[in-house]
Amino acid sequence: MSQATERPAVTPLGVVTVAWLITSIYYFYQYAMRSAPAVMVPQMSDAFGLTPVGIASLVGLFYYAYAPFSLVAGVAMDQVGPRAVVPLGAATVAVGALLFSTGDPNLASIGRFMQGAGGVFALIGAAYIATTNFPASKAATLIGATQMFGMAGGSAGQFLVGPAISNGLQWDSFWLIMGVIGIPIAILLFLFIPKRQKTERHGNWLSDAGSAMKTVFCNPQSIICGLISGLFFIPTTIFDMVWGVRFLQEAHGMSYDVAVLRSAAVPFGWIIGCPLLGWISDKIGRRKPVIIVAGVVLAAAMAMGLYGPPGVFPPYSIALVMGIASGAAMLPYTVIKEANRPEHAGTATGVINFINFSFSALLGPLFAARLMRISGGGDRELGDYQLTFMPMLVGIGIAILLAFLLRETGSRARPAQPLGDPLPEAR
Repeated sequence: MSQATERPAVTPLGVVTVAWLITSIYYFYQYAMRSAPAVMVPQMSDAFGLTPVGIASLVGLFYYAYAPFSLVAGVAMDQVGPRAVVPLGAATVAVGALLFSTGDPNLASIGRFMQGAGGVFALIGAAYIATTNFPASKAATLIGATQMFGMAGGSAGQFLVGPAISNGLQWDSFWLIMGVIGIPIAILLFLFIPKRQKTERHGNWLSDAGSAMKTVFCNPQSIICGLISGLFFIPTTIFDMVWGVRFLQEAHGMSYDVAVLRSAAVPFGWIIGCPLLGWISDKIGRRKPVIIVAGVVLAAAMAMGLYGPPGVFPPYSIALVMGIASGAAMLPYTVIKEANRPEHAGTATGVINFINFSFSALLGPLFAARLMRISGGGDRELGDYQLTFMPMLVGIGIAILLAFLLRETGSRARPAQPLGDPLPEAR
C-alpha cells in the first residue's frame, strides 16, 4: 500500500541559510538553559526546599530526556522533516522553562524533562538542515559552526547569567524570560524551515524508522564515529566542566575566581575549534587526518594539564588548546552522515548524539566515584586527580586508533555528489 512521504523541496539558498541560522540560535538558547542552573543552586535550593544534591537530581532530568530523544529526533527528521518537529521542540523547551519558573518541584521536574526532550531537536535539526541543503564541501564547517552556537550558549548560561543573578536578577524571573523568548523562536522556525514535497512510498513510517535505525546501528562506521566523539568530549565535559574548578583549587591552590576563568577557557576553545577544524577538514577534503592530529594535541594538552608543572605555559593557554582540539569531536558527526545512506541523515545524527551523550552520562558518575575512592573521601590532592583521570588519556589514545579504522569520507576520497550521499560501498 502506497503512502505519502516527503522529500526536501528546492529552496533558495538564502532561505535555507536563515533557517539554519535560526535553528542554531535555538541551539544557543537551549544550551544556555542547560548550563544556567550551575550558577543558581543556592537560590533554587531555597525556592524548592531541596538540598543541593536534590537540585542536582532535578536539573539532571534534562539529560534523562536528552539521550533517548536523540534517537526520536533523528528518525523524525528523516520521516517527517525538520519543519514538522523542530518548531515543536522549541515550543516544548519554552513551556518547560515556564513550568520550571513556578517553583513547584513537581512542575519543575516535568519542565526540566521537557527542556531535555525538546532541546535535542536543536542540534539534530540544525545539522540536518545544513547537510541536506548545502554543498558537501561545507558539511564539516557548518556542523562545527552549529556546535559553536551551542558552546557559546553554554558559556553564556554561566558567565553571563551568573553575574546577572549576583546583581539581583531572581532565578524564577530568568526562567520566565527564557520561556517567553522561546515562543517567537518556535514561530520563526516554523516560518523559515523549508517545506518538503510529497512523494509516494510503500510501507509505513514505523517500519521505515525501524529499518533506518537498524541500518545505521549495524554500520560499524557509525559505532566508531560515536566512540571517537564520546572519547574526545569527556576530557572537557567531565574533567573540565565538572571537576575543573575544584582541580585547580585543590591541586594547584588557585583562588575560586582564577580557577573559574581558567576552566572557562575550555568552552571558549570549543567556540574556536568546532568551526575551525570543520573548515580545515573541508578545505583539505579529508576527515581522518584532522581527527588524528587533533586527538594527539588533545592528549598532549590534557597530559600537560594533569602532570605538567604550573607556569610553564602562559595562563589559559593549556585550557584553550584543550578546548580547540576537543572541537574535533564534531567531525564524526559529518563522517557518520557521509558513511550512511542520504535518506538516513537525520537518523545518523540521532545515533551519534545518543552514543556520545550516553557515553558521557555513564562515565561521569564512575569518575566521581573513582575520585572519592582514591581520595578516601577526604581532602583531594594533585596525585588523587592524576590517578583518577589518567584513564581519559588512555581513552583519547583509543579514539586516535579508532580513527585509523574510519573509512575516509572527505571530498577527495569520493567523486563529486550531493551532500549526504555516502560512498558507494555504504549503500
